[in-house]
Amino acid sequence: MSTLAVASAVMMVHTANRAAAVPFYRDVLGLPLLSQDDYAAVFDLNGATLRLSDVEGWRPHPHTVLGFTVPDIGAAVLALRDKGLHCLIYPGFGQDALGIWTAPGGEAKVAWFNDPDGNNLSLNQFG
Repeated sequence: MSTLAVASAVMMVHTANRAAAVPFYRDVLGLPLLSQDDYAAVFDLNGATLRLSDVEGWRPHPHTVLGFTVPDIGAAVLALRDKGLHCLIYPGFGQDALGIWTAPGGEAKVAWFNDPDGNNLSLNQFG
């Protein structure tokens, strides 16, 4: 077995303004904040780790950088909407009124939203 097969995952998300991003990840998304220092805020991702790191002049990329698999995407979108977060609607993409896109065949559903820096995040439901 490979050393990496038993390693714990660490995800990195960059921010230009960690002071604004930390409350979003902690209070809106509900991620437990484990620690914070001069370099990063560290969150628990259900056993994995998310490091939210400052990068001067950070500009987000248009693709999804972090996704969350949920058992009920509709309920998750509504819970985030109750906290003031709205999912992105992409013209011509065929999403429903909540911003949920259903893949052909219906086996996957995805809804996208941005963090305060514009990093693209997603909710995903499979099967």
